[in-house]
Amino acid sequence: MASETAKVPSHHATLHGDLSVPAGARGVVLFAHGSGSSRHSPRNRAVAAGLRAAGFGTLLLDLLTEDEEREDEVTAWLRFDIPLLARRLVDAVDWLGRRPDTAASPVGLFGASTGAAAALIAAAERPRSVYAVVSRGGRPDLAGDALPLVAAPVLLVVGGGDETVLGLNREAARRLAPSHRIHVVPGATHLFPEPGALEEVTEVAAAWFRDHLNAGSDGDRSG
Repeated sequence: MASETAKVPSHHATLHGDLSVPAGARGVVLFAHGSGSSRHSPRNRAVAAGLRAAGFGTLLLDLLTEDEEREDEVTAWLRFDIPLLARRLVDAVDWLGRRPDTAASPVGLFGASTGAAAALIAAAERPRSVYAVVSRGGRPDLAGDALPLVAAPVLLVVGGGDETVLGLNREAARRLAPSHRIHVVPGATHLFPEPGALEEVTEVAAAWFRDHLNAGSDGDRSG
């Protein structure tokens, strides 16, 4: 397992992340954290650990700089700047494509909360690099007009007890290509704190990436 603290350039910012790539990785999953969170999110780190155990590399990335995070703690504006977050995810996808150790690896995106919208926009902008997207308790509706442009298969994982977000996911799913699925975790609420809920998220995410990142092993998607 090769692990390092990553520094990803994005326009005038440098984003910090944790990159771990097991030997013979099936692909690399880039995490987009949710509103008010960071790469240190215990939920995303738990999912990332499960994905690494399943043979995937992971990049847990802070989409805001330290100065921006301090500003956002006061204003709560930047966490909802979906175009900014999406642009930085695109830069991270491109960065993975330039590294000798990850350039040949298909990329998947895992987004939580507002990070899911950013992930979907990034997938729409990089259809030949992103092979699958998983949303955990996400807000895909915030991706707006990018939704029908997403070529990658999309898995929307929502808690059965998170009724408002479940409704928003169902509405957004109507605008996605047929290669999508909604997976409802029975009884789970927004942060999946219930026993076994996060483990189910990890299991279905690993299966989704296992099924769809294999498409990237022979090169970029055509078209």
